Amino acid sequence: MGIRLDGVSVSYGGTTVLDSLDLTVEPGEFTALLGPSGSGKTTALRTVAGFVRPDSGRVYLGGRDVTDLPPYDRGVGMVVQSYALFPHMRVERNVAFGLRAQGVPRNEVASRVTEALEMTGMGSYARRYPRELSGGQQQRVAISRALAIRPKVLLLDEPLSALDARLRAEMTDELARLHRELPDLTVLHVTHDQGEALTLADRVAVLDRARLREYDTPRALYDRPRTAFTAGFVGSANLLPARLEGDRVRVCGLELPVSPEDLPAGTADGAGLQVCLRPHRIVLGPAEHTLRGTVTDLSWRGSVHHLTVDVDGRSVTVELAGHRTPPGPGGAVELGFDRDDAVLVPAGEEP
Repeated sequence: MGIRLDGVSVSYGGTTVLDSLDLTVEPGEFTALLGPSGSGKTTALRTVAGFVRPDSGRVYLGGRDVTDLPPYDRGVGMVVQSYALFPHMRVERNVAFGLRAQGVPRNEVASRVTEALEMTGMGSYARRYPRELSGGQQQRVAISRALAIRPKVLLLDEPLSALDARLRAEMTDELARLHRELPDLTVLHVTHDQGEALTLADRVAVLDRARLREYDTPRALYDRPRTAFTAGFVGSANLLPARLEGDRVRVCGLELPVSPEDLPAGTADGAGLQVCLRPHRIVLGPAEHTLRGTVTDLSWRGSVHHLTVDVDGRSVTVELAGHRTPPGPGGAVELGFDRDDAVLVPAGEEP
C-alpha cells in the first residue's frame, strides 16, 4: 500500500507547519522524513496517521482518499518515541491490545501476538512487564504491537531517539532486517538522525521550514545535493563561495571546469554559486585540484583526525582516516580534491 500526500498544508495558530507538501511513497518502500526540529516532519506523519486534519490537500493510502477517515479506520501501525506501553500489562497483553480493539477472534490473538514478538526477537519476554525490560526491548515490544495488526503501512515517529548510541545502532539493524523480511510493508520514518535515514531508507524526504526541499535516494542526496541546505544537513559539508565565469567556476583562487549538467538549473554566467566539498573527500597533498591553507585546529576522533584549515579566510573541515602525522595548528597544508567531488549548489537558500 503506497502513501500519497497531495498539496497538504497544515497551520497552527496562524503558523504554517506544512506548506503544500507533495510526497509519494511507493508500496513496500522505506522512506525517511529528515529535517531539523520544527521542519514539519512529525506533522506530516501524524497527518498520514489521521491525528492531524490538513487545512488543505488530500491524503491517500493505497489510492484511497483517507483524509476524512479517523485513525482506527486507516489500517496503519504506528510507533512513537515514548513507546506508549501500558505499564500494568504484560508484554503479551500490550501486543494484543490493537488486535482486541479490532475485534480479532480470541483464538487468533495468541498466535498473532507470538508471531509479532518472534519478528522482533522478543518471543521469550511475553510474560514480563515493561518495567522489567531495557529501553531497546521496550521499543521492540512497541514495534511488535504495531506489526501484530498486520498493517500495510508502518509509521515510525523518531522511535530510536530516546536510546543510547549502542541500543540505537542495534535497533537500526533491527529495522533494516524487518524491512528485508517484510518487503510488502510500506514504512514512513521520521528522524532527525542522518545516519538512520541514510542507513535505512530507500528514499529520503528532506524538510525545512514546512517545505519539502529534496526527495531522492540517500546516495543521490549525499553525493549530488541540489540545495545548500541539503548539502549541509545530510552529512557534513564545506560550502565555499564561487562564481560562474563562462565554462569555469572560480573558487578560492582556483578555476574548475564545468559543463551545463554540472550547474543548478537556471544558472546564468556571472552568477554566484557554492561549491560543496565533503570533508572525507579531501586529501593532504596535491591532487587534480589543490587548495592551500593553514591548520587552525586538530583533534583526534578515534577513526579519523579532524582538521580545520583556513583557506583564504574560509574555514575548511577535513577528515583524515589513518593519517599518522597530520600537521598541527599553524602548519601549512595542501588540500587536494578531484573535480567530481566538487558539487555546485545555488549560492542562496530557496525562500
